[in-house]
Amino acid sequence: MGAAEPVEEKKSDGGEVKEENEEKEEEEMKDVEKGEVGFQERVVESNNYGEFQLSRMQRLNPSNPLRIVINSATRVPTASPSQRPSQPHAQPPPPPAHAQPRSTPAPTPQPSVTTLNSRAYTDRISLFLFLLHMVAAVGLVCFLIFKGIQGLIQASESVKTKEKRVLQFYLPQVEAASFLSITLALAWQKAVREWPLFMVHFILWSSFLMSLSAGILLICFQQPATEGIGVCFIAFAIGNGLYACWVTTRIKFCCTILMKALEPVSKFPGLSQPIYWMLGAGFLWMSLWILAVIGALNFYYPPLIIIALGFSLAWTAEVMRNVANLTVSRVISLYYLRGMQSNTQFCFQRALTLNLGSACLGSCFVPAIEALRIVARGLNLLEGEDEFMFSCAHCCLNIMDSIFRYGNGWAYVQIAVYGKGFVKASQDTWKLFERQAMERIVDADITSAICFLTGVCSGSICVIVVAAWTARLYQNFTATISLLAFFIGYLMTRIAMAVPHACVSSYYVCYAENPENRLFDSTINDRLDMIKSGRDVVVPTPRVPRQFTAT
Repeated sequence: MGAAEPVEEKKSDGGEVKEENEEKEEEEMKDVEKGEVGFQERVVESNNYGEFQLSRMQRLNPSNPLRIVINSATRVPTASPSQRPSQPHAQPPPPPAHAQPRSTPAPTPQPSVTTLNSRAYTDRISLFLFLLHMVAAVGLVCFLIFKGIQGLIQASESVKTKEKRVLQFYLPQVEAASFLSITLALAWQKAVREWPLFMVHFILWSSFLMSLSAGILLICFQQPATEGIGVCFIAFAIGNGLYACWVTTRIKFCCTILMKALEPVSKFPGLSQPIYWMLGAGFLWMSLWILAVIGALNFYYPPLIIIALGFSLAWTAEVMRNVANLTVSRVISLYYLRGMQSNTQFCFQRALTLNLGSACLGSCFVPAIEALRIVARGLNLLEGEDEFMFSCAHCCLNIMDSIFRYGNGWAYVQIAVYGKGFVKASQDTWKLFERQAMERIVDADITSAICFLTGVCSGSICVIVVAAWTARLYQNFTATISLLAFFIGYLMTRIAMAVPHACVSSYYVCYAENPENRLFDSTINDRLDMIKSGRDVVVPTPRVPRQFTAT
């Protein structure tokens, strides 16, 4: 009988605890309805194993949300009544002064999955500036077209005669140059895809011959303006010929990489569709742009307006080229990295929206950086002749080396695949090259130069055709139309050549990211081994030998 007393005390204590728990339960139910309940660690009665007050849990249905919340808060499974130990009541430990909320661990990010479909806009400031520029450019072009029409209708007879002469002897040649440049652009792209080995040699020497022929032709017109432009073409042709001789040892490896990089193109029949859209949009915009140039002749400060229109056209065309570059880069890179057959139309829409800001930023800086690199290498040729040029060469090269890490043409691959900003993508891409010791290989790659010389060749052909045509009709326009024809031919061809350029860039960057991919062979690895062993040397920038500079 004496053993029954502790049991009665426990029952009486349990009844008091039940009443307190019922009151707490009602208060928490109100908090749950308001969405104000918080997860807290509760201290309960325990002996060796810890004894929970379970009366409120036993009264709740297992599917009740409050029971689920309480179960999550205690993080201890509910014990059945039969498992509760029948030991004397023990004094509970004092509750803590400040209850700490339960911390929920953050999910581990999965960059290989989430970042491939990033929905964030890249380089938004550049995107805003470009869109603002386009609004201003469209407004200015429409206004100048209106001024041109107004000049034809309401202006004096002298102005009408001037504008009619421009329309008669200026507009047809420029439109013909646009059609010719589009035809040449598509022909170059098709030829490079079909016969890459032959076309690399052909482009190197045809650009030399075409630019030299255009310069000689312009000098033959015996006008100051055409002679000045002709001398520039001849000087470029000489430099082009020297470059073609200098890169002879690089051509074989360049052709090998180009052929391997173009192999996946046949798996994507619609890969050239963005190029067609960009060329069509470029032709329409250039047609309106030409009319705006004619209207500028009937407005204030025509030279300044035409120069501003020229810069606007160059930036817009370069953005179009980089949009095509981003589209092709995403399609080809996802094939290398994930084995995916991407939808070209979806990649094109992504490049036109999410990645457009990076294309705008890169369109401004990459051509400038490449031009500065050429200047730096030119100064490097003079290194050692005197102390001043020696210090200038090293200073310029160090500056270009630091700038190139923050902005380079290889960045478009990671922009297209992972949705990174232009600067971040440039840094990460160059780190990949450094990790695989590929800096010397990618720096010696001539694919970008081949695409550039292709544009020069198309521009020179347009100059030859248009200059000969204009010289027979109205020779005073020859120099102006020749410059404009070269400009149009170069820009259109660069847009079309974005396909082989993007394929080669994707090949290098994807190899640097995963050299063990089964889609890559040992071409780059063998090249690296030959360079490290000294059997094959990447030709450096030529310098003046020290023995000839000693004083």
